[in-house]
Amino acid sequence: MKRVYHLLVVCLCLLLTVGIAVADDKKIKAGFVYVGPVGDYGWSHAHDVGRKFAEEQLPWLETVYIESVAESDSARIIDRFIQEEKCDVVFTTSFGYMDDTIKAGKKYPNKHFMHCSGFKQSKNVGTYMGDFYQMYYLNGLMAGAMTKSNKIGYVAAFPIPELVRHINAFAIGIKESNPKASVHVKWIYAWYGPDKAKEAAESLIAEGCDTLAFTEDTPAVIEVGQEHTEKGKQIYTYSHYSPMQQYGVDSVVSGQLADWGVMYVQILKDLYDGTWTNKDYWWLAKEKAVLLGGSFDGIVNKKFEGDLKGIMLDSKDFGKISAYDLVVKRYNQMKQGIDIFDPYTGPISDNTGKLQIKAGERASKGDLLSIMYYVDNIAGSIPK
Repeated sequence: MKRVYHLLVVCLCLLLTVGIAVADDKKIKAGFVYVGPVGDYGWSHAHDVGRKFAEEQLPWLETVYIESVAESDSARIIDRFIQEEKCDVVFTTSFGYMDDTIKAGKKYPNKHFMHCSGFKQSKNVGTYMGDFYQMYYLNGLMAGAMTKSNKIGYVAAFPIPELVRHINAFAIGIKESNPKASVHVKWIYAWYGPDKAKEAAESLIAEGCDTLAFTEDTPAVIEVGQEHTEKGKQIYTYSHYSPMQQYGVDSVVSGQLADWGVMYVQILKDLYDGTWTNKDYWWLAKEKAVLLGGSFDGIVNKKFEGDLKGIMLDSKDFGKISAYDLVVKRYNQMKQGIDIFDPYTGPISDNTGKLQIKAGERASKGDLLSIMYYVDNIAGSIPK
């Protein structure tokens, strides 16, 4: 009997060991749907860098991706990831994928879906965003301080709340450093449209803008700025999502950078550990999902750092201060959280004169996700 008992104990131990090994061998396969090519050096490129980072950090993770997926074709690609690729989770990385992602959640109740930049959720569909409005505000502080013409241009992809939120934040920063400056927006109706972006940039320069920011997933606007600068007409530019300073070494002042990798790692860990509970991952400067700069070498192009340090501003919070120091102080405040400082704090009026955010009040997240008005230093109206 003792020998039998001993054998049973040994067998039980072996089974437990095998069970632990099986548990340790658990894998997650994640699919990523990109709206542009991964070589766009903008939005899709930044997401793909994040995907690769997550795969490097998580030994149990396998990933697949499909690039340049039209928003009207996202349902078919999601089906392919689930049915053919056997993905456990699908990340859809464009605002226009939102409704198809929600439908997929209902269609595949045993899978998980994460939609970037949207606001609709369900039992197995979550949302995530490393939002850039804080960085656009900081770029706006610099743009307002640096402009000589007081006309600042913005090349924008689609008139959706995400872009309006960023354009407004840029304009709020401009107004704080230069109340005389105005913002002029041209919509190109393309996420990846370098030819359209170049045409819009040239048009804005022809209309008197000496500063350009943009939401389009290539360095096209920066290349226009660099070309004009090399010919003797200084055009200041602010890069978008990826480190684009190399395309405009004499033009790029700063920009906003994304670190999707840290967010992807957290979301996938939560799924792997079973702690994912339909979270809305809304990360800002405090969570280090977004960074300031046109490159990872610093928050400002060294070429323009001296200029910004030499421009003195009258700040209601800090008194007499250089534009550079104001940017640094505001950046440090935002790293501590929106309770310390947030650009969307009233009074803020739209460009029809209507008060949108009362004095001392801060816009709610819901307000920011649905914002569809221009603040008062932006010319024109939002296309419908």
